[in-house]
Amino acid sequence: MEQAGSHFESELDFCPECGTVLPLPSVQDKVTCPCCFFFIDVRDFERRVIHTSITFNRIDATSSTMSEGNAVKGPLIDRRCPQCGHEGMAYHTRQMRSADEGQTVFYTCIQCKFQEKEDS
Repeated sequence: MEQAGSHFESELDFCPECGTVLPLPSVQDKVTCPCCFFFIDVRDFERRVIHTSITFNRIDATSSTMSEGNAVKGPLIDRRCPQCGHEGMAYHTRQMRSADEGQTVFYTCIQCKFQEKEDS
């Protein structure tokens, strides 16, 4: 059963019919989409060079400590500081545990710079 060409253009990494990521070419003579079963001749992948790179973000050790001169950054919420009683804290979130668990929320008082965390 010979399949007609697609009506759309896309990169060879994606199915031109449904947009699903295509599997890597193997020993078969065609690459078949696992979703819609559209296929591409494996010869279309010849001489294709794939470049990948990984960029690691630098961790700035000074950003985690706050001195008196640093301004608190982040969105502000109505939350009372447990240390000085000021109403208003900035917060940011981080994924500290596995991906299937909630994020950890870090609160910083905009007046006294007191920090606390809350696990979701």
